[in-house]
Amino acid sequence: MQTNEIKKVLETFTDWLDSFGEVSRDHQSFYAGPIGRRAKSLYYNHKAIGTLAVAPMVLSEALFPSARKLFYHRIRLPIADAHYAMGFAYLYEATGNELFLEKATHFLDVLQKTRCPGFKEYSWGYPFDWVTRNGVIPAGTPLITTTPYVFEAFLQMEQKQSHLKWHRILESIAHHVRDDIKDFRLSETASTCSYTPFDKVGVVNASAYRAFTLTSAAKFLGNEHFLEIAQRNLNFVLESQNADGSWPYAVDGKRDFVDHFHTCFVMKALAKIYFLTGNDECIKALARGMDFYLEKLFSEDGMPRPFARAPRLTVYRHELYDSAECVNLCLLLKNYFPQLEQTLETVISGILKNWVKPDGSFRSRQLMFGWDNVPMHRWGQSQMFRSLAFYLCEARSAITKNHDNLNSKFYVRDLRAA
Repeated sequence: MQTNEIKKVLETFTDWLDSFGEVSRDHQSFYAGPIGRRAKSLYYNHKAIGTLAVAPMVLSEALFPSARKLFYHRIRLPIADAHYAMGFAYLYEATGNELFLEKATHFLDVLQKTRCPGFKEYSWGYPFDWVTRNGVIPAGTPLITTTPYVFEAFLQMEQKQSHLKWHRILESIAHHVRDDIKDFRLSETASTCSYTPFDKVGVVNASAYRAFTLTSAAKFLGNEHFLEIAQRNLNFVLESQNADGSWPYAVDGKRDFVDHFHTCFVMKALAKIYFLTGNDECIKALARGMDFYLEKLFSEDGMPRPFARAPRLTVYRHELYDSAECVNLCLLLKNYFPQLEQTLETVISGILKNWVKPDGSFRSRQLMFGWDNVPMHRWGQSQMFRSLAFYLCEARSAITKNHDNLNSKFYVRDLRAA
């Protein structure tokens, strides 16, 4: 384990975050402004003309990543704030430093202020109009891929320091996920869920997020009704698994690609549901998925590979987001799949060697030629910070447990001697 080096990286990153600030460019910066939105819409609606329209953005992404600043301003993203809250909570647990607890609380305070407006219950989404192949999702629309992370952040902190306000927010989030996100029956046992309160898209990781959040809410709030809804979404995720063990991004017949971090999203959700319920179907699906994951989603150097088979032109070799989610998944499942121990240490070594910048932040992407060094809170910075903090917390916990076991053996030996 490389705990001392990771601790230094996290401390330096914290200093960088204080200096850089909590708003940043984003992966979607090229397409968040009016020019990018029009180009992306053309791409989805008129492929030939649209390809020409997005070409300058694609070229910039590949060769001039800093050109993002020409397309959209810095923004605050709730999914990043949630990851920072969890990361600082882990750092507090690992070090006992009250400053980290204050920082975690700060990000929860921010999240309370940045909830989606116009909705009764607490929820979060993007602060920009997001152009998708199914239309434009307006800024401030709740996303089932964002809100669950905020739920986890509040739950992690509430379990450390019980707080009535946080408890009420957790209840509200659970009600939003149950009521505002819609179910669509696909079989006798399974339902997919919407991505927002207003669509009916069959995205697999969306249903995985919802299944985990409602399962977690059922256990925390003592509401068995949440479990009934979660089970149908879970069944959809289980039934969506391909024969080779992989999961497609969606079951809409158009987006059947398999990529790294979305695979991690699905497998993380199954792992967490298994920990909460002991559902054997989850661990069986994970066992089937693990061989595919390790064989198809890693490059020869042992670092995460973006796609099993790229569905489109890819302008980068490796993605910080992939590595962050890989670390997280390995930490969750290494006790069940020992082969992940080596994967974890390989990826951690690669990150420490090549991805930490002199200013303390992380590189965002390894491009075909050079690096994308634009720091983006949502697109890898916050996720990597949280994953490394989780790693440090787990490592310190293991050391403490071993120390306690050793003391216990000496204590028993002394009693026998007496």
